[in-house]
Amino acid sequence: MTARPQPRLLFLDRNNKYMPASDHSTKSSDAKLQYRIEGMDCAEEVALLKRELVPLVGEESLGFDLLNSKLTVDTGANSVSPSEIAAAIARSGLTAVPWSKTAPVANESFWTQHKRTLLTATSGLAGLAGFLIEWLSMDSSATSSTLLARAFYAVGIITGCGMVFPKAWRSLTSLRPDMNLLMTVAVFGAALIGEWSEGATVAFLFSLSLLLESWSVGRARNAIGKLMDLSPPMANLKLASGQTKLVSPGEVLVGSIVIIRPGDKLPLDGKVISGASSINQASITGESVPVEKKVGEFVFAGTVNGDGLLEVETTKLAEDTMLAQIIRMVGDAQSKRAPSEMWVEKFASIYTPAVMIAAILILVIPPLLFGGVWSEWFYRALVLLVIACPCALVISTPVSIVAALASAARHGVLIKGGLFVEAPSRLRAIALDKTGTITMGKPSVVQLVPMNGHDEMELLIRAGALEQSSTHPLAQAIVSEVAKRGLKLPVAEQFEIIQGKGARGTIDGKLYWLGSHRYLEERGQETPEVHEQLESLQSAGRSIVVVGNDEHVCGFIALGDSIRSESPNTIAELHRLGIEKIVMLTGDNSGTAQLVAKSVGIDEVKAELLPADKVKAVADLVEKYGHVAMIGDGVNDAPALARATIGIAMGAVGSDAAIETADIALMSDELAKVPWLIRHSRNTMQIIRQNIIFSLAVKAIFVILTFAGLSSLWGAIAADTGASLLVVANGLRLLRA
Repeated sequence: MTARPQPRLLFLDRNNKYMPASDHSTKSSDAKLQYRIEGMDCAEEVALLKRELVPLVGEESLGFDLLNSKLTVDTGANSVSPSEIAAAIARSGLTAVPWSKTAPVANESFWTQHKRTLLTATSGLAGLAGFLIEWLSMDSSATSSTLLARAFYAVGIITGCGMVFPKAWRSLTSLRPDMNLLMTVAVFGAALIGEWSEGATVAFLFSLSLLLESWSVGRARNAIGKLMDLSPPMANLKLASGQTKLVSPGEVLVGSIVIIRPGDKLPLDGKVISGASSINQASITGESVPVEKKVGEFVFAGTVNGDGLLEVETTKLAEDTMLAQIIRMVGDAQSKRAPSEMWVEKFASIYTPAVMIAAILILVIPPLLFGGVWSEWFYRALVLLVIACPCALVISTPVSIVAALASAARHGVLIKGGLFVEAPSRLRAIALDKTGTITMGKPSVVQLVPMNGHDEMELLIRAGALEQSSTHPLAQAIVSEVAKRGLKLPVAEQFEIIQGKGARGTIDGKLYWLGSHRYLEERGQETPEVHEQLESLQSAGRSIVVVGNDEHVCGFIALGDSIRSESPNTIAELHRLGIEKIVMLTGDNSGTAQLVAKSVGIDEVKAELLPADKVKAVADLVEKYGHVAMIGDGVNDAPALARATIGIAMGAVGSDAAIETADIALMSDELAKVPWLIRHSRNTMQIIRQNIIFSLAVKAIFVILTFAGLSSLWGAIAADTGASLLVVANGLRLLRA
């Protein structure tokens, strides 16, 4: 017996030319293979791929993005070669294309881009023509008119089901019945019993429902695709000669200088080295007002410059910018399915074969056992097949999840998958870090205490003059307060740093000094009254800078990590949303922690904690409340973030590690995004539940009508089409959240 030759596996390249599987490159990383699967737009194709791929790599290694027809295979834990993966995909009957970041629309013909629309339009027109011929010849018995009408109906059926037939055949040969097979059987069954008009109507309505569904899903896809448009196509690169040149952002190296004109989008992440301007960062952080940027501050690709001219030194390559990371994260998030999506998929896998069996029983049992008319019960079986198609149920949930992801990204909240879209809706307790989360995370002037005839303005000017050249955080906080009040600083002459203690210098001809409480004690200028005041402030966690001269103490400045202005309202809002317990976890001293907690309305404080202590505190909360969020800076709080049900990173725009660590990243330093996230999650879950209940209710009603003989083929498909459109439209409401 001659050995059967193995088929040569071919893949389409970006120019739609075939090449051997061994020659194609699909690796997005060392362990991941990514493909665009042509025709993968419903759960049935996913099931076909799983049947071939799960035995090779396991289900956990597969990621499916139905909206982009994308398959990701993680081969890191398996010794599976790309050729074996390619062979498995080929066995499923689907065509794989190496994944490209650029959509292949530009290379597609008019027919390829608009095939579904043209076929649907032809189906509708042909069916209408057949109906008109049949109606006009009602009083005639001419066979030619009947044949002509049926010819138009046949054209309507073929064009309406043109994109369904291949899937139905694949479903039949693989012995996995799906909605395409159900619909094909229903349409041809109608023609066999002489109901050509109903068959053509079903074919047109089904094609129309898929067309409108494709358009609706495209809206969700476009919402994410718009992120790609945030980055400008060209960067204005400054050359060594001082001239500028327009180049692609991908050509710009780290350390290069780009010129950002007023109104321009920033092409790359970088640091301002010249100029000052306000930057609209809404696309990255979700902040509603522009942020002032000056020399030394960082800016991000995709943001929009205000009215100032900036020179920016690039700090990242185009593929590593914060915007690029967000786009990758949102794309990857679609393949991390939510529990509701997995439930729907499992339900559909049982539901579809059950419907096929039920239709067969309806066809056979009444005629055989009860003397029913075969044609009547055959028709009812066809109606059941049509109404039972689960596509409305299957597609509604992923559309809702992706719409929720896209909406959150537009608001500066990066969610890493469907699982984490749902999780905030179930939260019962929240743990928060103090520094950088409830507070600003940097010192600021909180109290001025002038003494011996000096006022607040004099005290600040003396301290600012001595601190204006220092890089110490306390010094910068004092200088910042001076600038905020619009005061002008004199030059401190004969300036001298007192190592580890403070500084001194001559201001307007007189010697002044500043330093710590300890330095004041060393100088012997402390009085009992001053000592008592300083001890009281220090016990509350304040840092003290004392200012004086050789004659007396001019006063002192208390600095502290100030509470975010939105923190009290945010904590109150979380309580109103039903969060049972809000706990602050901090490594700071107990006195400071208690003061902050009391100011913002925190329920419980755990202070002086090491990272391991925070993990234990979160674990205790999880054991008691089940669903717990940990909110921190994403780096030093990483163990606690990982232990919580969901980890939420604050201010992730400044930290790559935050995006990697957390399940959800708040791209701006806005704690108020947390209540918004909870409401958004609950709204998403409400819409998903509405879609599931509505889809099942419509089907249940028409199944009952089918058994009662009160429904028709066209009525069933119209109801199914309407249900599909309504649940998809309902899911897309999340884009306006």
